[in-house]
Amino acid sequence: MGIVIKSAREVEIMRQAGRIVAQTLAVLSDAVRPGITTRELDDLTYRTITKQGASPSFKGYRGYPASLCASINDEVVHGIPDKRLLKEGDIVSLDVGAYYKGLHGDAAVTVPVGKISDHIVALLDAGKAGLAAAIAAARGGARVGDISSAVQITVEAVGFAVVREYTGHGVGRNLHEDPLVPNVGEPGQGTLLRPGMTLALEPMINVGGWAVQIKPNGWTVVTRDGSWSAHFEHSVAITDGEAEILTKM
Repeated sequence: MGIVIKSAREVEIMRQAGRIVAQTLAVLSDAVRPGITTRELDDLTYRTITKQGASPSFKGYRGYPASLCASINDEVVHGIPDKRLLKEGDIVSLDVGAYYKGLHGDAAVTVPVGKISDHIVALLDAGKAGLAAAIAAARGGARVGDISSAVQITVEAVGFAVVREYTGHGVGRNLHEDPLVPNVGEPGQGTLLRPGMTLALEPMINVGGWAVQIKPNGWTVVTRDGSWSAHFEHSVAITDGEAEILTKM
């Protein structure tokens, strides 16, 4: 496919798509509580995105059956919404995409269900810090490996593991574009970042080991050791200076 440099007009549309994603994640985060099902959250996702004139990026993508990816506890990404009830002490990763005027926005957040343990609070804090480090490293003239290294160093420094088999990616006209953006790597390596590139940066981090596997449904990725996982994501536009967050809440 190759790297797609976006025009100023395309970046502006991606800002609009990003606002829809951010607003949807805010609505979902407020709705998370013990006793709600992820299917109810999926219905809320569809209503919130379509009410704003966009369509869910995920629904039907490669056969995915829902508007939302809702991943609970040891589920890393691509959790399919169903009738399971969220329980006090759970965490749930909410991953949302919106397609608006020919362009996508993509973002995710992991939120607690009621009160969670201190160690899981630390996991969420590490995921947020990893995403912040990724965004800080994403600027014109840097390389993808600078982003990868920043995430890995930040997360591993506080004792959590970084998933290797799933990565961030380019985003825009297509939901997934080049380049891939791993969350582990060496600084100074990989694709050169240029203004006009738009990337979905998304650390996925685990309490235990980094290894993952896919459940029999063919979609849901879980930790191999059953430890809990967190996922945070923003779509950003590369500039000559600090990256612009397109999906900021």
